[in-house]
Amino acid sequence: MGNSKKNNKPTVITEPLFGKHNYKFMFIGLGFIALGFILMSGGGSDDPNVFSDAIFSWRRIRLAPALVIIGFGIQVYAILSKPKKD
Repeated sequence: MGNSKKNNKPTVITEPLFGKHNYKFMFIGLGFIALGFILMSGGGSDDPNVFSDAIFSWRRIRLAPALVIIGFGIQVYAILSKPKKD
């Protein structure tokens, strides 16, 4: 009789978790976050005895944190949106 049994394991077809649409928005969100942190940097004084008001600029207090939060929102959208069928 011999070993004439076939391998009857079901084949599992895996699809990628994220599509091109998701990755595009992930990179856009990452760009917003990086730009926000870049805009937050600097503004300090090299001399510790001298105080610089540059750390309280509109760019560092309002714009940069808003860009970081927007970037995180875009990341959440990119992760939770369904990949588009091509």
